[in-house]
Amino acid sequence: MYFCPIHCQWVRYLSNDNINYSGYWPPRSIRAELTNQTIIDEWNTVSVPPAPELKSVTVDPKTSALLILDMETSICKSYRCIASIPNIYNLLTKSRKNGMLVVYSLIPTGNPSDVFKQLAPLPSDPIVKSSVDKFYKTNLEEILQKKGIKTVIITGYAANGAVLHTATSAAFRGYNVIVPVDCMSANIPYAEQYTAWHMLNSPGTRNRAVLTKVNLIKFPLNAINLH
Repeated sequence: MYFCPIHCQWVRYLSNDNINYSGYWPPRSIRAELTNQTIIDEWNTVSVPPAPELKSVTVDPKTSALLILDMETSICKSYRCIASIPNIYNLLTKSRKNGMLVVYSLIPTGNPSDVFKQLAPLPSDPIVKSSVDKFYKTNLEEILQKKGIKTVIITGYAANGAVLHTATSAAFRGYNVIVPVDCMSANIPYAEQYTAWHMLNSPGTRNRAVLTKVNLIKFPLNAINLH
């Protein structure tokens, strides 16, 4: 059997010496045209995949951590980023109420005071500084390991930057990854859409990632309540 990549069909033949492709191959001129095409040429003809399903999740605050990435006034300026702040604040409030670890990240030139006041870190909250992958040249993994963290909830800016690359890096390290899509943002919707698609379809993340939103995230009834 031979799979024809042009017609997406299998070709059956009897032996390696008697291969018959007749009826499957288009004329040479068409083959040449198809062979020379790239994804850039096909850009406007590619169909958008179906929207992924958002799932309800219950997190164990003892083994989970909320990551708030790069929510700094110096870079979070677009409408989409500003609009995500109340959602992240809602999740942050729930996380603190249930005694869950909260970790912040900053861009390499950032300072804790740059974080939006609604989301400001407490003096006891760990903070790491890096580019888009917050595990890279930081002690983030050490922080998580010391607390016995198995699941990370990743929020922040940008969806196609810190969120995507830190989530992917977490999955590579064996963490379960939860991405609330209403808590990530980018300057253009496509970047958010691609990030959501990537998390559920990339070989490195698809078996460990879940997409959700804030009102679908639950805590066990017996979780620690600090208020």
